[in-house]
Amino acid sequence: MAAFIAEQAYVDPRAEIDCDVEIGPFCVVGPGARIGRGTHLVSNVTIMGQVTIGCHNHIYPGAVIGGEPQDASYQGSDTQVVIGDHNIIREGVTVNRASEKEDGMTYIGSHNFLMANAHVAHDCCLGSHTVIANGSLLGGHVHIDDHATLSGATCVHHFVTIGRYAFIGGLSRVIHDVPPYMLVDGQPARPKCINVVGLKRNAFSAEAIGNISEAHRLIYRGKLSPDQARESLLLEDQLTPEVEQVLQFVQDQRDGEHGRARERRRAA
Repeated sequence: MAAFIAEQAYVDPRAEIDCDVEIGPFCVVGPGARIGRGTHLVSNVTIMGQVTIGCHNHIYPGAVIGGEPQDASYQGSDTQVVIGDHNIIREGVTVNRASEKEDGMTYIGSHNFLMANAHVAHDCCLGSHTVIANGSLLGGHVHIDDHATLSGATCVHHFVTIGRYAFIGGLSRVIHDVPPYMLVDGQPARPKCINVVGLKRNAFSAEAIGNISEAHRLIYRGKLSPDQARESLLLEDQLTPEVEQVLQFVQDQRDGEHGRARERRRAA
């Protein structure tokens, strides 16, 4: 089916609009946009700059995608936003283009749910199946791995990495990396326990959950280093791939600066 563009919308003739796209009234789509089939821009959506949006995304009123990075050093390069498939982007969400400091791309994967008034800053990289709840703010260069959940009004510092299946409590101030499978909360956010509910919902076995929980206990309550925890877990036959991910993540974090592995990129 051909694309539908409301009479009240403006779509630059240079934009690439695939079949079955629906662009509602008062949307503005700039010349650098590429929008995949089945994507629906409800109304009052603004797409500016070099933006590639995949298939079957649903973007709600007031969203602005592709605005220039809010970075004082930005010199106007042709950086971009790339968004995958089957994402829900609710009212008032803002996604900025990348700065000139990394690979020139702000990236959002597939099957993500960005709730109202969330902000994705320049150079962020979101995996797939993440939830970014209402009013959450991601600083520049933040990486969020698959299946992570940020509760409402979470603020994430520049260069933070949030591991897969992690859960962030509401109103948290996240200034350190968040290891995979962990639940963190507070100001600043600290690991409290593992994300048991999230792991069960995603069909992790009781054995896998127990192994991850033991890794958490050794590192955060036993105060062991990742290498010491690895030796202990190996003796108990609990050194699974998930546990190894936790240990390597924590080691990378400790090798970084200010509790953030990727903070070293700032100086570079």
